[in-house]
Amino acid sequence: MTDQIKAARVRYAPSPTGYLHLGGARTALFNYLLAHKTGGQFILRIEDTDRRRFVEDAEAEQMSGLRWLGLQWDEGPDVGGPYGPYRQSERKEIYLEHAQKLIESGDAFYCFCTPERLAQVRQERQKRKEPLHYDGTCRNIPREEAERRIANGEPYVIRFKSPKEGSTTVYDELRGEITINNEIIDDSVLVKSDGWALYHLAAMVDDHLMKITHVFRGSEWLPTFPLHTLLYRAFGWEMPKFVHLSVFLKPSGKGKMSKRDVAELGGDGYSIFVRDFEGFGYLPQALDNWIALMGWSYDDHTEFFTLEDLVEKFSIEKLNPSPAAINFSKLDHFNGLHIRSLSTEELKKWVRPQFEKLGYSVDDTLLTKIIPLIRERMVTFDDAPRFAEFFFKDEITPPAEELVAKKTTAAESAEIARQSLAVLSQVESMAPETAEPPMRDLVEKLGYKPGQVFGIIRVAVTGQTVSPPLFECMEIIGKEKVLSRLRNAVLLLEELI
Repeated sequence: MTDQIKAARVRYAPSPTGYLHLGGARTALFNYLLAHKTGGQFILRIEDTDRRRFVEDAEAEQMSGLRWLGLQWDEGPDVGGPYGPYRQSERKEIYLEHAQKLIESGDAFYCFCTPERLAQVRQERQKRKEPLHYDGTCRNIPREEAERRIANGEPYVIRFKSPKEGSTTVYDELRGEITINNEIIDDSVLVKSDGWALYHLAAMVDDHLMKITHVFRGSEWLPTFPLHTLLYRAFGWEMPKFVHLSVFLKPSGKGKMSKRDVAELGGDGYSIFVRDFEGFGYLPQALDNWIALMGWSYDDHTEFFTLEDLVEKFSIEKLNPSPAAINFSKLDHFNGLHIRSLSTEELKKWVRPQFEKLGYSVDDTLLTKIIPLIRERMVTFDDAPRFAEFFFKDEITPPAEELVAKKTTAAESAEIARQSLAVLSQVESMAPETAEPPMRDLVEKLGYKPGQVFGIIRVAVTGQTVSPPLFECMEIIGKEKVLSRLRNAVLLLEELI
């Protein structure tokens, strides 16, 4: 199991029947990493032959999600390339031509069985507890007879004529050799009656014609891997290296994660769709870091990776086929790490929209002062207003009850607020080195704990019981506003007495 030194040609091939989810994003990421590690090409191919489940904006959404993650492709439907078209709906004739080659070589056959008959066969096999395979009725219809029936307008599909004796051995880069008895391989449909090729044929043809060297895909494709191997052999083509990635398990570790589980996750502020994470305030580089480590690891202790780090360190050898439970707490952890790795200027670009969407006009100088105070506390950018919205408000009116310090009465807290107001009125500025020493003297004089006195001031000045460092906040807010908010706090407390 080795990576080839030569440049890899890899493809991410989504179906526009849905939006970019974590499984697709990880597949795209591993493709991107191998291509860039080897100086190869990362190709985007749209597999849009399933017209019944087609979603109008899914292709654009997939592209947008990949770009957000930093995974730009070298060839694709929008950028072109030497092996286009890159949409399967524009390659219909190519698949029909290759299906015809299989008919001529005897590796495929025309099937005229009606849907009603196939349903009946399926029911009968189900009752007998047999594999729900096609029963081979049309496998041996003479070619001339089949062509005559087609000429007469009889509907048909094209099926692969799988061998019924012996076995087929396939090779997966993560699992090694897998041997399957041929009798359990179905005569799968390659081309439907409407002329559209199915994945089994279309993807294999495209991978060959586009000179794909490695195929990353989910382990749900392992059952049809022997069929795809047989198709390559029928055409006489050299196979790419196949890498069947581990499945994602639910956060509980019980059962495979699926799109149906999204509603349940939504209540906790999570999702499996990439576009949602942007709205939740996550960094794309944190998401890349997180999904890379669900199925791959560099060593047993390194966990922080930029996209450039991942390109440098990625290898197929370090992929793990074991199922990986989705751990959103780890995502929060990685997002915090990546937030703290950004410069103040970079962070401002991410944080500014969080305040603007609340209707605040964001002064750049003010934001520059705020960022260092909240950087260590943020898990997502949604946290920024939670920690720092009070900087942008003209007035603060906290619930009066929250102004009452622990183990004090409203009257005692009101007196603490009055004394604090008197002390802070006399200082030159709210700079910590100016305002903090006299306030600590006041704490000692009054005989209370610092947490009681400063807790009252914190709620009065920020409206919050938890905030960034108090005196640093007061310096940014400014003396006039701090005193105004303290006066308001005194009034609120006096109303409780």
